[in-house]
Amino acid sequence: MRLCSIASGSSGNCIYVGDDQTHLLVDTGISKKRIEEGLHELGIQGSELKGILITHEHVDHIQGLGVFSRKYEIPVYATKGTIEGIRAQGSLGKLPEGLLHEVELDQGFKLGTMNICPFSISHDARQPSGYRIGNAKKTVAVATDLGKYDSYTVENLQNLNAVVLEANHDIHMLEVGPYPYVLKRRVMGDKGHLSNELTGRLLCDILHDDLQYVILGHLSKENNYEELAYETVKLEVSIGDNPYKGEDIPMMVAQRDRVSEIITL
Repeated sequence: MRLCSIASGSSGNCIYVGDDQTHLLVDTGISKKRIEEGLHELGIQGSELKGILITHEHVDHIQGLGVFSRKYEIPVYATKGTIEGIRAQGSLGKLPEGLLHEVELDQGFKLGTMNICPFSISHDARQPSGYRIGNAKKTVAVATDLGKYDSYTVENLQNLNAVVLEANHDIHMLEVGPYPYVLKRRVMGDKGHLSNELTGRLLCDILHDDLQYVILGHLSKENNYEELAYETVKLEVSIGDNPYKGEDIPMMVAQRDRVSEIITL
């Protein structure tokens, strides 16, 4: 099973998850050209995709969906609220008939060799979700754009072999940065984004010996930077109430403009 960030950040998100039989994308928040270039680095054609999972309707998660879906007509899966949000986005243009497939939160479904379970996340969208994705051997999850987490979130992120977790902002950088007050409150709110510190604390709750890799994603361009996110999350793990230290966990930061290292599980 492989996991790779094609792009991740406040300007656009696209994650690849797959194995030899089934290829999936989580979000298409970058241009068709960039999606195709990322897939090419993975040795995959757009036509080989089994499905596209959309977390929510914000533009940094669906920007390329219209053009990409019109070319390849890959089935798109999302919650009812997210599909309503996609249809309300006039900038996407008309999507091919029958392309959008509604999924239920906490109800698993199968695409090829992959078992997929959407779970609810706390974000200011219509019905946002994260995704837990696994085949017969390994399981990963994508959990970004969540202003808070709770025991339900932790439960859905248990027993993973790899995870993409949001580490959106450094609280101090956000507080003194250029964002207007209203936007700062939104980002820090329960339906906003996770700070580096909260991401580290969430990671403490889901660590186990078989968690082979952590990808930190969805970094803010204005309120975070890679080394700060990486070191803060590592520190939270080291000082947290768990038997692990930050350096025990293989971890990297996904970049907004470059395909990440391919994680093979």
